Amino acid sequence: MLEAGVVLRNFLKYVFILLIIIFLGFAIQTDYLLIKPGSVDELGNIIRVEGEERQEDGQFFMVTVSQHRASLWSYLYGMCHPFVDVRPISRVIPPDMSQEEYNQLMQNWMQESKYLAQIIALRRAGYEVSIVSDGVEIVEFMEGSPAQGILQAGDIIKAVEGKEVNLVEEVVENIQAKEVGEEVLITIQKGEEIKEYKIPTIANRDEPGKAALGIYVRTLNWHPLLPLKIDIETGPVIGPSAGMMFVLEILDRLLPENLTGGYRVAGTGTITIDGKVGGIGGIKQKVIAAEQAEIDYILVPEENYGEAVQAAGRINVVSVRDLDEALVFLQSLERTAGYGRRADVMRQGTFSFCI
Repeated sequence: MLEAGVVLRNFLKYVFILLIIIFLGFAIQTDYLLIKPGSVDELGNIIRVEGEERQEDGQFFMVTVSQHRASLWSYLYGMCHPFVDVRPISRVIPPDMSQEEYNQLMQNWMQESKYLAQIIALRRAGYEVSIVSDGVEIVEFMEGSPAQGILQAGDIIKAVEGKEVNLVEEVVENIQAKEVGEEVLITIQKGEEIKEYKIPTIANRDEPGKAALGIYVRTLNWHPLLPLKIDIETGPVIGPSAGMMFVLEILDRLLPENLTGGYRVAGTGTITIDGKVGGIGGIKQKVIAAEQAEIDYILVPEENYGEAVQAAGRINVVSVRDLDEALVFLQSLERTAGYGRRADVMRQGTFSFCI
């Protein structure tokens, strides 16, 4: 009996130690983020255009990623799971920026992408749309930014290379027109003063072939003057990467033709005021999420196409550089939609449409 009691006590001790280890594995937070496939949301349920209802077959979708801080166990899980990426927090959130400040910045970018989508779609449909803005504000600096010590948080960017800017997208576009390492002329408003600075560019952290200044910015106090009421309710989703899909959904309401061609079409990509589609993060997870949701086609920025194809199985991946390419591809779907989806042909690998 005594030996049995000792065995039981030892067993309970080991169980207790194991439970502590398991608990600590979930309680200890690492300095990494887990990037996982997120939601696939029908834009027909998210966007409302005054006087226009979606009544056609087919649907546009936006695709998201799920991002949260990794515990010790979830870090190990992410390192082993083929659908999950593990990324240092410092590569996503600047060291001097809190999680709340970062989320607020992403919310601002989401609002900006909504405004841009409304402007672009309405102008494409023949409406006049004006923009009201106080300029582009510098919010924070990335580590190693060449602008640090020259510019300050709170400075307002009024022009890049002498071109007046009202939106973040215009600032980004004009900076990326430079070669990496080339100087860019920035016109800054500091209080009541207007000053000009020449600052050398560096490689973009996420897109090394493109020039950047390593700064976080937001458009200050801006909105479009819209001729129609348009509501885009995205809930907790933040960031600018659904811009292209917002434009397509609004256009599908405003134009007489069915842009989806009767298919389930998802997509991702930022969009500039002149319709250029920009690269995004988490493309692998977005392609996987769309495929799991049985989407027919996913539109992706040209620069993300290679990685998207590698992640795809059944789904058709379509590379687009700008809004025009996306529309030409969709028009080709409309012409063939009446003949069936040709799943036996179109789903044998991936499909890229270029003009």
